[in-house]
Amino acid sequence: MPTSPPSTLEVTVRGACPHDCPDTCALLTTVREGRAVQVQGNPEHSHTAGVLCTKVSRYAERTDHPERVLQPLKRSGPKGSGQFEPISWDQALGEIAARLQTIAARDPQAILPYSYAGTMGLVQGESIAARFFNRLGASLLDRTICASAGAQGLIHTLGDKVGMKVEHFAQSQLILIWGSNSVGSNLHFWRLAQQAKRQGAKLVCIDPRRSETADKCHTHLALLPGTDAALALGLMHELIANGWLDQDYIDRYTLGWPELRERALQWPAERAAQVCGLSAQQVRDLARDYGTMSPAAIRLNYGMQRVRGGGNATRAVACLPALVGAWRHPGGGLLMSSSGHFPVQHAALQRPDLRSGPSRVINMSTIGDDLLRPASADFGPRIEALIVYNSNPVAVAPESGKVVRGFARDDLLTVVLEHFMTDTADHADYVLPATTQLEHWDIHASYGHTDVLLNRPAIAPLGQARSNSDIFRQLAHRLGFDEPCFAEDDLSLCRAAFGPSVDFQTLLEQGYARLQLPDAPFAQGQFPTASGKCEFFSQRLAEQGQDGLPDHLPNAEIANASSRYRLAMISPPARNFLNSTFVNVKSLRDLESEPVLEIHPEDAASRQIVDGATVRVYNDRGSYHCKARVSDRARPGLVVGLGIWWRKMGLNGTNVNELTSQRLTDLGRAPTFYDCLVEVEADGA
Repeated sequence: MPTSPPSTLEVTVRGACPHDCPDTCALLTTVREGRAVQVQGNPEHSHTAGVLCTKVSRYAERTDHPERVLQPLKRSGPKGSGQFEPISWDQALGEIAARLQTIAARDPQAILPYSYAGTMGLVQGESIAARFFNRLGASLLDRTICASAGAQGLIHTLGDKVGMKVEHFAQSQLILIWGSNSVGSNLHFWRLAQQAKRQGAKLVCIDPRRSETADKCHTHLALLPGTDAALALGLMHELIANGWLDQDYIDRYTLGWPELRERALQWPAERAAQVCGLSAQQVRDLARDYGTMSPAAIRLNYGMQRVRGGGNATRAVACLPALVGAWRHPGGGLLMSSSGHFPVQHAALQRPDLRSGPSRVINMSTIGDDLLRPASADFGPRIEALIVYNSNPVAVAPESGKVVRGFARDDLLTVVLEHFMTDTADHADYVLPATTQLEHWDIHASYGHTDVLLNRPAIAPLGQARSNSDIFRQLAHRLGFDEPCFAEDDLSLCRAAFGPSVDFQTLLEQGYARLQLPDAPFAQGQFPTASGKCEFFSQRLAEQGQDGLPDHLPNAEIANASSRYRLAMISPPARNFLNSTFVNVKSLRDLESEPVLEIHPEDAASRQIVDGATVRVYNDRGSYHCKARVSDRARPGLVVGLGIWWRKMGLNGTNVNELTSQRLTDLGRAPTFYDCLVEVEADGA
């Protein structure tokens, strides 16, 4: 398999950004004498257009970081102490395989993989790793931690994770940026929104926080967390009352309109405004704009679905474009995720046919509780082994106090594939050095555009680092798994990921290939639902005993006069971090300075908190110390804990997830990170 260019040449290598971001940028890495010296955006790729975010432009710095793990390590001190000693690959793989074999002989379901989107690559994500765990018979992981509530909302309304083409936002006359800080988390969409703005489009930001994106929009609606469905229903009421509907589109291409109409009529602007913490006029004005400005587009993002009613909220918002016929136009409709457009050959990559016997499912969002559960008839065997790759659960999973206690179990075998000694790696028994994106082959879909990208290795793996796929191949060999599929190399897996539906030669030559899709995919219906229509009413949900119509479900934690905790907290990522990635890149950490909590001046004054003071943020689940940033970026009654700092870099060894809940959403079994009540006091008060 090709690996890297000759070390004596200066060359430019095409690649793809691996990170959990809708932009999935095409990269150009400059390599000089075998070392990556610069990572840039590929100007030939229209979505990237030569531009990278601040984070990924520092990717060479991250790859060549002095603290990078470059040899296998074995724990030599207590769990969590970070005390390790180097060992050989042969010893590490041999000892891990022996432990796994012993556990599997009792019950392979006592072994659990834990992974998410540390890389979005289809090869270094779930290919050989999935084959390994399927063949082993390990427990299945329900990968819910980011987007599954919104995904289910789309699936039960539009039929899949599909939407308008991102490039057509440049043609929109009205753009609702809903639950997204696009300036920091969707840079290339923001470029298109700015282009539309220069051509006369109106931009509206819907977000509890006055984000950097809100600063640059014409209008900002600072609704309360978890009230997005109420706003959508209020908009529907106004569209009906004023006749701002495309009745022809509704009649031809939707299902369940009479029922949805009846529900929407129960939501006059005054009711929606009261629930959302807005004025009735704000609701009316937004409805007027949405009903009269065409084409109208919605860039919906995942911030709004991290609450109890997140799936229903996504459904409600996803109904809006069909009501006004926005789907008729390339510049109209909605985009939350484009991933359903990609013909990924998941079964070929992951080989579920290798699995035999029963397999329980463990939700990654409840790992804190599940690591502490004893064996039982309902739960099954106690989790005895945890293999973590592409994730940092000790920092990112909710209610992290319980997560830490689970990872601290002396009887739990924990193996972590990593680049750095993260909070999770500190709790491992073995840390195995993984390659970065510049050191391996991979192939990528996107959830923000519709291009396939190929990643070539730009440099040889540093130190003793090995790719995820190679580590799982070696473990499979040690366990005696001799199926031919474990011998497939990474380039072969890249070829298999899309099969004949994507021309692989094009990927090899230019690094990307565009899916052939119509400009306005739902102009004449043809939604990927069972009915072929936009389903306002979901029969599938009704058959599951759920409401077939979208509705507003109040947050599980709502401040009231009797509550000990009067402040709602959301915890979006800090602008220069991506989840917990990049926190240890000094140049980026310096930009963020320190963990902060944004609090409105009114709330700060009533608690005698001044800007820059150290505060304790707390609820029944735990407490978190950080610095107060007194600012009107947080509306009254709301605090914003910008994340996700590594716990060990926090002021008291915790981070904001000490406070978040393991409670799950209405659809998709996802965590309710932004459905969280807290109180704040000056440290030492």
